[in-house]
Amino acid sequence: MKKVIDQKLLEHYLSFSTYTYPGLYEKILKSDLPTDIRAIGDLVRRQLIHRTTLEWGNVGTNADQKFGDMTKVQWWRQPEDDVLITAAAILAELYRRDKRGFIKERKEEDKLILTCRYVTILIASILKSKGIPCRVRAGHAPYLNMGTLGNVSTDHWINQYWNVKEKRWVTIDVDGSWSLHDRFDPYDLPKRKFDFPADAWLNVRAGKDKASRFWNSGGTGGQVVLLWSLFYDFHCLMNNEVPYIHVPEIAFEKNFQKLSETELKEIDDLARLMQNPDEKFPMLKKIWETNKKFRLLKGGLL
Repeated sequence: MKKVIDQKLLEHYLSFSTYTYPGLYEKILKSDLPTDIRAIGDLVRRQLIHRTTLEWGNVGTNADQKFGDMTKVQWWRQPEDDVLITAAAILAELYRRDKRGFIKERKEEDKLILTCRYVTILIASILKSKGIPCRVRAGHAPYLNMGTLGNVSTDHWINQYWNVKEKRWVTIDVDGSWSLHDRFDPYDLPKRKFDFPADAWLNVRAGKDKASRFWNSGGTGGQVVLLWSLFYDFHCLMNNEVPYIHVPEIAFEKNFQKLSETELKEIDDLARLMQNPDEKFPMLKKIWETNKKFRLLKGGLL
């Protein structure tokens, strides 16, 4: 049975956030880029280098240099996550480095060094510009290689867009589409392929999964990283796709072990609503508008 979606919900995910607003590039995204989702994803992927690819070089998933020859990237280049926070900033820098903008053969030295959150911001900006409802989702991907950490589920950000013909959310992973260690279509992820944090958090709390399976790319593992992902995902559902350094104070690692059972139950209740975000959207929005502990962020200059 096809899911019936409230039109206001689709309008919510069609609207731009501070992070996904393309600024003066909206017309270009709407008219000059491909209309096919896969073509859009492939073109976006050709503009970027992931920080781990830059660090590791021409090995692993880049042994064939599909991301480019890392020896051609200037030695002083560093990840640009702290600089290019919004889609408008990403787009401006793409066009500054090459005035042709989205090109298939961008030079390695002109590519941006960005991670998955920033890819999803750009994808959402493009699809919204084209009138396609789209949302960013945060969670964990067991199908990506974490190197020395072994077989784990690493923190990752993906997109969902509304397929009007099929009347369903289609889950896509543009950032990971060239780095899969599993066989599936990254432009239509099968159910349960991606570990959404609401399910993962509740499973760990119920003893149905191991917290040690979940890690982030910074090398932190355990239930606390699920809490970070849970709040990232909550904010994404509300069109507030915050950068990694911004989390509610309740989710600070130093505060995690001090959470009371009342606070943990409150987080559990949020997670249960997030398991069905479309149906429970009014309740999630109420929390968004009233719960300071889950809404207000700390980190960086905040």
